[in-house]
Amino acid sequence: MKAFKLDELEAERAANDGAYLQFLRERNMSVGLYALDAGSTDPQQPHDQDEVYLVMSGRAAITVGTETTSVARGSVVYVPAGVPHKFHHISEDLRVMVVFSPPES
Repeated sequence: MKAFKLDELEAERAANDGAYLQFLRERNMSVGLYALDAGSTDPQQPHDQDEVYLVMSGRAAITVGTETTSVARGSVVYVPAGVPHKFHHISEDLRVMVVFSPPES
């Protein structure tokens, strides 16, 4: 078993001055914490893996392909591999758990 505490992961991510912290990598998946501050721009490019976002806190919109939806704490969004996607209109600091399958390269 591997167990994590969100506040410790957030502190580690912040200490490393990065928007993304991968904290678990296994044969079939990887998991990370992604952070975007209110008003910031999401620099993501399409990924080679399927991914699932679980919004832990904050508010924003996300566009996946041609579809847009609002997200907030508790929102779950699936993004198929290769599809363009971005968070935008980030009105509250956004903290998102990201699951990649297969693991992020």
